[in-house]
Amino acid sequence: QVQLVESGGGLVQAGGSLRLSCAASGSIFSINAMGWWRQAPGKQRDLVATIASGGTTNYADSVKGRFTISRDAAKNTVYLQMNSLKPEDTAVYYCNLNQTIGWGSYAYWGQGTQVTVSS
Repeated sequence: QVQLVESGGGLVQAGGSLRLSCAASGSIFSINAMGWWRQAPGKQRDLVATIASGGTTNYADSVKGRFTISRDAAKNTVYLQMNSLKPEDTAVYYCNLNQTIGWGSYAYWGQGTQVTVSS
């Protein structure tokens, strides 16, 4: 019932920047964390960055110092500022939201936005 809509992907040359946005809507009661994952063709989906409800952030080693995750809690929107992009950053980027309802833990995913970094 939660919907996540990503935007901001596109084609950029190495060294460039992109800012991804993810707006969440629907049956949102209490968000534990939101984050970004990415998946390149033929590879598994890997964690990029997360931000907990209290503001704690976590980054994959491969993006530390280059990417910044932030959140506008009032808008249920999470952002990923990507700087100094590299060709290996090319992937479909998926927004994720995690919340707890009763005894259950639920994870929701957006449809993804393509990021392509040319060399």
